[in-house]
Amino acid sequence: MEVHLDRWLAEFGAPPEARLSARDLTELLGTLETRYPRLQGKMRDDAGAIRRFVRVFVNGEPVDGLDPRVTLGPDDRVDILHSIAGG
Repeated sequence: MEVHLDRWLAEFGAPPEARLSARDLTELLGTLETRYPRLQGKMRDDAGAIRRFVRVFVNGEPVDGLDPRVTLGPDDRVDILHSIAGG
């Protein structure tokens, strides 16, 4: 599948675009964190849940957390974005 990380996440050593394979989002995030260790803790919290300000889209559709019903295939596109908060 095609995986796209926003500029902030790519600053931690991962390319902004990559071709990877994974069955689901948990496996995909694990693969990214294994290949690019500086991403650990940036997308998921200590319990393994997606961080509050990280948004994941599969084929342009937002995904709520690590929904196990969301399976991934070779033709999918996953966008992982880190929201910016402030006041």
